[in-house]
Amino acid sequence: YSAKGLRVLGFPANEFGAQEPGTNEQIATFCTKNYGVSFDMFSKVKVKGDGIDPLFAWLTKETGGDIKWNFGKFLVGKDGEILKRFEPDVEPESADVTQAIERALG
Repeated sequence: YSAKGLRVLGFPANEFGAQEPGTNEQIATFCTKNYGVSFDMFSKVKVKGDGIDPLFAWLTKETGGDIKWNFGKFLVGKDGEILKRFEPDVEPESADVTQAIERALG
């Protein structure tokens, strides 16, 4: 969906079983090498608890509370409106996600 304007943004976090203990560079290398990640990866952030990043404080406040585990997903419209939240067990290519993306892109 990138040709239609979708951007995927990755935010590594280490609050879930210490799955991301490395540096930003180590995380980026791992994700590219092992998973072929080509989307934008940001620096590691706190996504819950003390010191939560302001972006995730807003996202979680508006959508029902703390992130439960890595790979929580938020669909945000071009206008900055949060359109939908997907829990970690929802696959990125599931019908629920793809239909929400298609609606958002019009």
